[in-house]
Amino acid sequence: MKVLLRFSGLIDGLNEVVGRIVYWLVLVAVLISSGNAVMRYTFDVSSNAWLELQWYLFAAVFLLCSGYTLLRNEHIRIDVVASRFSPRGQAWIDVFGTLLFLLPMALLILVLSIPMVQESYFRHEMSSNAGGLLRWPVKALIPAGFVLLVLQAISELIKRIAFLTGHAPDHLAKHHDQADQVAAGEPF
Repeated sequence: MKVLLRFSGLIDGLNEVVGRIVYWLVLVAVLISSGNAVMRYTFDVSSNAWLELQWYLFAAVFLLCSGYTLLRNEHIRIDVVASRFSPRGQAWIDVFGTLLFLLPMALLILVLSIPMVQESYFRHEMSSNAGGLLRWPVKALIPAGFVLLVLQAISELIKRIAFLTGHAPDHLAKHHDQADQVAAGEPF
């Protein structure tokens, strides 16, 4: 189990680094959006490439941070239901949810997205908009993001199983305490 927990730590570290780097893409997207708006309304100049770059950056933030979001336990949960269970019960929900829903869905999207990226790359697919960008880089974000999500799902699964078997503390204990305080109406 120690080897698996080390592997989990490496995955966590990878998604932590990716998440912190991708934070900056939000700022880049805001600057590009602002600059594009200023140019369009002040000088009546615009470019489809700048507009497309904005949604490319949004896609990068959304897809590349999915693993980071899971690592930080900031994904959408049904805490109203899960908070009624003990930490062990919640761990079992996480294990079954990861095995039955998250991993199959993420792996399916990952596998299905690869041929789409390959085709776009080999065809040198371009945007249909005048002055638009290449499409394959943004399409490549799909498998990249889902690789990070699958890896983080495996890491979370390892940590939950380690908790259930007594090999590690509950890494979500802070989240459980905060959820309990919110449910009780207390500030945390």
